[in-house]
Amino acid sequence: MTSSRREFLKVAGGAAAAGVVGFPAVARGQAKPGVPSDPVKIGILAIRAGIAAPVGTAGLRGTEWWAERVNKSGGILGRQVQLIVEEESNPKDTVERYRKLILQDKVEVVIGGISTGVTLALGPVAEEMDTPWLSWDGTTQKGVEETMPNPKWAFKSVDNEVEAIVAGTLTPKYFKGVQTIAGINNDYSYGHDCWETYQAVLKKMGMNVKPVLELFPKLGVTDFTSHIAAIQQAKPDLLMSSFWSGDATIIMKQAAAVGLFKNMKGVFTTAGGVHDSLKKEFTPEGLLLGYNTMYFDDPKGSPLLKQFVREYKAKYNEYPAYESDHAYFNIESYKAAVEKAYAATGKWPSKAEVVKALEGIEVESLSGRRSWRQDHIQMCNFYQGITTHKNNYDFVTINPIEVVSTKTAMKPAGSKLLDWINGWKV
Repeated sequence: MTSSRREFLKVAGGAAAAGVVGFPAVARGQAKPGVPSDPVKIGILAIRAGIAAPVGTAGLRGTEWWAERVNKSGGILGRQVQLIVEEESNPKDTVERYRKLILQDKVEVVIGGISTGVTLALGPVAEEMDTPWLSWDGTTQKGVEETMPNPKWAFKSVDNEVEAIVAGTLTPKYFKGVQTIAGINNDYSYGHDCWETYQAVLKKMGMNVKPVLELFPKLGVTDFTSHIAAIQQAKPDLLMSSFWSGDATIIMKQAAAVGLFKNMKGVFTTAGGVHDSLKKEFTPEGLLLGYNTMYFDDPKGSPLLKQFVREYKAKYNEYPAYESDHAYFNIESYKAAVEKAYAATGKWPSKAEVVKALEGIEVESLSGRRSWRQDHIQMCNFYQGITTHKNNYDFVTINPIEVVSTKTAMKPAGSKLLDWINGWKV
């Protein structure tokens, strides 16, 4: 690891006290009794390069926005927050950086992780290192089976398959008469799991559809012309994809070039992660589009969401995607857990006490109230809807907006995914 990969983020830097990196003098509050006066170090893992960079960047920006607000208001129990950011890349290198954050940088918690491949590798390491790890995204599932059913230190995102489940339940509502389907999903656990789950839900919902093609390009592929030609030849009534980052934009452009969706329905369960890159000129109306857990243009959104969207747009000239909310929730829940544990003991909590306080905690996030289940899984809402050009942006939005809770769209603790779906009373 080179030092260039690490960033000590300056928050409200213009007001920072001399000799102290990243801590605004305007609000350096007095630490509460029993609380150390030095900054609390929080390790962040974020993808900032490659095809997934837009999603990772959104998460990092949400984290920085949170840190700036918290430090301006006095920090956590009077301790300023110092973010130490490392790159998420392949599993091996990311695990090394994870260990470094804990062993060398002495962070009190690690937050982040998007790729399922990476989080599958991080999960067991988190259990060895005796430090809380709160995952932005990705899960510790492989082949729809949980690999860590009883974690002590790891707190995990919602099941990857939730967006496929939500799309599967909405497909009969919006796309009646579909008889044949095709899928194009990335060739790793997330892509395979979403495709398998989507088909299982359609079957359970009573849609008698026939899969005519399934494609699994490698993550990072940017030329889909051969895949699109195969889809044209197969002539499905509906195409489903769980592409979630820059690849979603690329395939949409290449599909538009040949008019793929002129006679075909489309379901993009997760492409809302790069929503403002889905320009009207190449993204048609009438697709089912998923925004994961935050929709930036939600007319029922909270004042907190509206403030975040407004300030994000002013700073970056972009509109935020859902990963900002995953990131905000994770770090806000850590703060709430520290404060909860402090209220019980009157001292800065140990890492184990923070873990105990996190279990079952509920906080206000950008998308509304979100919580951790007792088994360390996030609970929240998912947003999907039908693409429309009727807005003031140069990209598509959705109308109507469907909001589905993980209370109904995620398997209960201890259950097997496909057994749970097959047991639905529809």
